[in-house]
Amino acid sequence: MLEKKNLTLDFKLNKKLNIAYINTCTETEGPYKRLAMWFQGCNILCKACCNPELQALRIRHIITVEELFNIILDSKDKYDIEGVTFLGGEPTLQEGLISLAFLLKMNNIGTILFTGKKIEMLDNDLINNLDLVIDGKFEVSKIDTKRNLIGSENQNIYFLTNRYEKDEKWFFEKREKKIEINIMKENSIFISGDVI
Repeated sequence: MLEKKNLTLDFKLNKKLNIAYINTCTETEGPYKRLAMWFQGCNILCKACCNPELQALRIRHIITVEELFNIILDSKDKYDIEGVTFLGGEPTLQEGLISLAFLLKMNNIGTILFTGKKIEMLDNDLINNLDLVIDGKFEVSKIDTKRNLIGSENQNIYFLTNRYEKDEKWFFEKREKKIEINIMKENSIFISGDVI
């Protein structure tokens, strides 16, 4: 069983995140079993975004870092997830993202971040607590047909630690397209995975 580390840190577990959706166990949002979370709100507004409903800067489900961390720990215990994938919207708009990434790193849970920003624009405290970043705006005129999950050819993969270096082929190997269809409490359907 994982435990929260008692550390002296410059962050608070009560920082907030605006969550649109959580899938507590998926194999479509990165290598291995993962928890995937989609954040509400984006200020990049890519044309032909695959999640246009997540662009609006509006409140969806406000949750604290501590509450979200406990959901992740429960998913680890129940499904044996290896890591967490942050998607959006734009995850880096979330006040509590650095604190959450730090807690995951301290508990040996892998992290993948999809961001429309270039990696040079990201906070160093965030970068230091992630394992892999996929950066760059989605450009509909540059659809990527060679890599899994990555929308356009201008987007880059950065292995910030060696955790996923051995899994680089996961993003390039031809595999059967995988999608997941989730029926949400709001009487809506959310589709994730290789949808392009």
